[in-house]
Amino acid sequence: MTKHNKLEFIFTTDSFVVDQPQIVLSHEQEKWKQAFLKNRYYALYQFGLHNTEDSISFSAYYLREIVQTFFREITNSPDLELLRDKAKLKLSKNAMNDLLSKVPFVVGNEYVDKKWIANIIKELLKIFRTEIKAYKGSVNLYITEKSQNLRVPERVFFHLVENKEGEYPFAFLATYATEESKGKVKHVPLAYALTEFKNDRSKLLQLLGCLNKVADVSNLIGGFIESGELFHSLGLDEQEAYQFLKDIPAIEQAGVLCRVPDWWKQKNASVSMNVVLGEKEPTLLGADSLLSLQPKLMVDGVELTRQEVEQLLKESEGLALLKGKWVEVNHEKLQKLLDQIDEVDRDDVSLFEALRMGLHGTDDTEDPDGNVYISNGMWMNKFLHKLRTPSIIKGAKEPSSFLATLRPYQKNGFHWLDYMHQLGLGACIADDMGLGKTVQVLAYLERLRTTKTDAKVLLVVPASLLGNWEKEINKFAPEMDYYILHGKSAKLLELDFKEQSSFLVMTTYGMASRIESIKDEVWDTLVLDEAQAIKNPSTKQTRAIKKLQGRMRIIMTGTPIENNLTNLWSLFDFLNKGLLGTSTEFGDFCKELAKEASGYARLKSIVSPFMLRRLKSDKKIISDLPDKIEMIDHINLSKKQVVLYRKLVDDLGRTLHEVEGINRRGVVLAYLTKFKQLCNHPDQYLGQEIYTPNESGKFEYLRELCETIYEKRERLLIFTQFTEVIPQLQDFLTGIFKQEGLVLHGKTSIKKRQEIVDTFQGEAYVPYVILSLKAGGTGLNLTKASHVIHFDRWWNPAVENQATDRAYRIGQKQNVMVHKFVCRGTIEEKIDALINSKKELAENVIGSGGENWITEMSNQELMDMLKLDTGAGYE
Repeated sequence: MTKHNKLEFIFTTDSFVVDQPQIVLSHEQEKWKQAFLKNRYYALYQFGLHNTEDSISFSAYYLREIVQTFFREITNSPDLELLRDKAKLKLSKNAMNDLLSKVPFVVGNEYVDKKWIANIIKELLKIFRTEIKAYKGSVNLYITEKSQNLRVPERVFFHLVENKEGEYPFAFLATYATEESKGKVKHVPLAYALTEFKNDRSKLLQLLGCLNKVADVSNLIGGFIESGELFHSLGLDEQEAYQFLKDIPAIEQAGVLCRVPDWWKQKNASVSMNVVLGEKEPTLLGADSLLSLQPKLMVDGVELTRQEVEQLLKESEGLALLKGKWVEVNHEKLQKLLDQIDEVDRDDVSLFEALRMGLHGTDDTEDPDGNVYISNGMWMNKFLHKLRTPSIIKGAKEPSSFLATLRPYQKNGFHWLDYMHQLGLGACIADDMGLGKTVQVLAYLERLRTTKTDAKVLLVVPASLLGNWEKEINKFAPEMDYYILHGKSAKLLELDFKEQSSFLVMTTYGMASRIESIKDEVWDTLVLDEAQAIKNPSTKQTRAIKKLQGRMRIIMTGTPIENNLTNLWSLFDFLNKGLLGTSTEFGDFCKELAKEASGYARLKSIVSPFMLRRLKSDKKIISDLPDKIEMIDHINLSKKQVVLYRKLVDDLGRTLHEVEGINRRGVVLAYLTKFKQLCNHPDQYLGQEIYTPNESGKFEYLRELCETIYEKRERLLIFTQFTEVIPQLQDFLTGIFKQEGLVLHGKTSIKKRQEIVDTFQGEAYVPYVILSLKAGGTGLNLTKASHVIHFDRWWNPAVENQATDRAYRIGQKQNVMVHKFVCRGTIEEKIDALINSKKELAENVIGSGGENWITEMSNQELMDMLKLDTGAGYE
């Protein structure tokens, strides 16, 4: 039995979806999961007000934070009761920036921007309006029922502003919200209430009732109420203004909101110590460059001298005007700062140490007492901005021996890699699949080869990608000498390695782990392709790869961010060891994230300079990639398929009563395979080899599609998970296209794979490639295809999308039509409906476990899922 785990969410282009991992959830988590599957926004609305900490995941925590921000913002308006179901809300700048800073490292986090958050806020507001319209009580009562931590403020408001003209430096005014016209609210001085409600004393008392509570917590306001001055505009001196500002938390707790100058809200009136890292450019630039630490006393961005702070100590506590800024005079805080500035370690720190300090809250983040900040100086800020914005890096041109024409964003990537090499810092190139990570790395390697004659580079890749790299090198960097360590035993390859003297050595993860001489070499650059192979730090392979020695390290991955931050740590432990601390230190940091999500801002601040991530969907990156048009083709079963399908359902129903436990799981999985085989063709399920086309709905529909494709002389990729059906599809399609196409499956050799790609991508018309999903779903560039057909479904959209992207990638000149075959009324259609009702589950809807999740259903649920839908029109 799998242990209890966390309910995860996936962030998508326009919103979010609940993940469906192969885990056992607690009863509470399962309840929420089902609620999200039914109506994600309404479930989120309720979830955000629920304070359970029942194994809450980072993604769930963030979504709840959005809802709680929504309620904080909407209840921060005295107009709410008047507007009710016409309430409006636009997040304040501070609230939006706070949410953006807290975005966790989870699947799809790159989609989270202001528009994404605003969309969720819009949906939450719709729910609020609908609920409050039907609610008979007050808004305050509704909010209180939802959460004891929330309440709607009173209609009365207190304002404090600076008064630069006149005897008193501050002006105070009490206002209240009143309905101006239908749907519009205005704020007027409190004195107007005496006129508006002169004939309705009960409403006047209701409006002013909150003032008694305020008088109990603020002597200053209590005095204004007693004297009647509260109904007029008042001038306040420094001491009165300071007293009011100090009373604000208690006043707002009593229900009256206060509008005050920004310098107080943002704590800019307090003197603080700012320790600046890297104000000036170091003499030598590199990871070991020494940066200075410069402590400064500051108030609202203005530097103070020690003498000025000492002078403030002679003032009475309160507010004092200094250099045009209002400063809080707190003797205890000021004396502590003077003591601390004498204790600051003025020793220099290395660039790498300065970058690492950010993990523990030192990147413009205050200390626990709120008085000491460590921030980046002018040079450091410019330097980090340069790393995070490759377009401003002015690098050398690609060598004349490099034959590719790089797109603008690819040139930026090349310059960024070259600059990181100069600094001696590791780089993660994490561009979306299809954006050309390989060609950018090759441009960097070719420059290294032509500028450093004795350079040595090790490239580690999955075995299936060796042919792709070889082809790309020969095409774009034909003068680059390379040697492939593969195809022999480790013992023989050890001898080969010692004899070769190539600039570039290519090998696989398996061989890099076993050939000892590779570990002894100190490489100028180490490159890991598909670097997610080392995301698990505890595996033997990961530990072996991390023993490799390199002055510059590059990792390539299209999936750098996952829900498990341990994976991120493992990648960076190879890339820039120590940057994220030890495994234990990073684990402790991650535990704190559950308590204070703002730590994500620090983590992203540290990681972002070393990670280049561009998305294929971003039109600013690439605007000439055509559209991918996806459709579900609902196909009728043949009469023979209907009869066999119903019989198979009956057989399973009887069998389920005879098995249990692990045996039941095995039986269910075996039957699921039979159902999928039957949906393809009865003969595949029966183990026969005739495959009469009209006995299968899919074969008949395939004929219709392919006849049109043939007429236009377009090309097709067709994916299946069953290798036994491939020969039958080959024979069938040969008859339609009048010639044989190509076939690629798990037994296809690496050399043959590359020949298939070259043939299909060539000028001669090759109509189709039939691919087994596992063998052909990654590492291939087949952009000559403008049609993709998923003959049978894997029930994992991430896997299917990865397969589709063999055609939908750079080099594609046409719209890509994607057809997904689904037999009507069958389990295929029911699972497809589940996936498409939550269409944003584009990143692993069902989870990497395939159909294992179905085995956890009860007998009745399983039979309901499998039985032939009577609404499909079958007799």
